[in-house]
Amino acid sequence: MNIIGICGSLRQKSINHFALEAAAKAMPSGMQLEILSIKDVPLYNQDVQNAGFPDAVQTLAQAILKADGVLIASPEYNFSYSGVLKNAIDWWSRMDPAPFKHKPVAIMSATGGPLGGARSQYDLRKVLSGGLEALVLQRPEIFIGMAQNKFGADGALNDEATVKMLETQMQAFQSWILKLSPKA
Repeated sequence: MNIIGICGSLRQKSINHFALEAAAKAMPSGMQLEILSIKDVPLYNQDVQNAGFPDAVQTLAQAILKADGVLIASPEYNFSYSGVLKNAIDWWSRMDPAPFKHKPVAIMSATGGPLGGARSQYDLRKVLSGGLEALVLQRPEIFIGMAQNKFGADGALNDEATVKMLETQMQAFQSWILKLSPKA
């Protein structure tokens, strides 16, 4: 089962990138995660789209189309998900075939605050489900609050309760994908 990971942060030592790496370790047998970067996706511009979708946008869309599922981790900025993730979504929402249509998706967020990105996830769920027609896993929700205390300087997740939450979500995600696409 091939899963594409997308991080909503461009920072090299992003805690959400570390969360994706921790989720890869928490995946049950038969699942593998490939983390792809959105750093080369240009700002959305209708004029650019009219001339043809940029290579970075097309490459990511093709990977999403081929994947059995997508795992997104994004920080919370100003009560919502990141602008770079929104920008990538704006590109993908205009593509045909639509890469997220009927695609199983799981979401997580890690933040320095106590809520763990809960507010951002609700916005992201709305956009993915409504605008992109993705099939978003509803539970368990993963909000890694006070994340700076749960990851080491090397990016390793050192909080056993969070490890268990990730294992539970990844097992649920595997079941969700199999329910929606039994051939996965």
